[in-house]
Amino acid sequence: MGGAEELLPAGDKVRKALLWLSESLQSSPEKGRQQVLREAELRFDLSPAECRFLDDRFGECVGDAKGTAL
Repeated sequence: MGGAEELLPAGDKVRKALLWLSESLQSSPEKGRQQVLREAELRFDLSPAECRFLDDRFGECVGDAKGTAL
């Protein structure tokens, strides 16, 4: 298996967390990406695997010192 299927989050909780994450980073740019990720993981009661998915793909952006842009 490969391609686009690997990029899509598996669960509804992860989709909701990604939407909330994006909105939070836009509305509160002073917050760091890692802080917002931790809040999303708690708010949406994500499993360890779901947390790893978010961390691996959205934990930090190259060239983004504060880690705030999605």
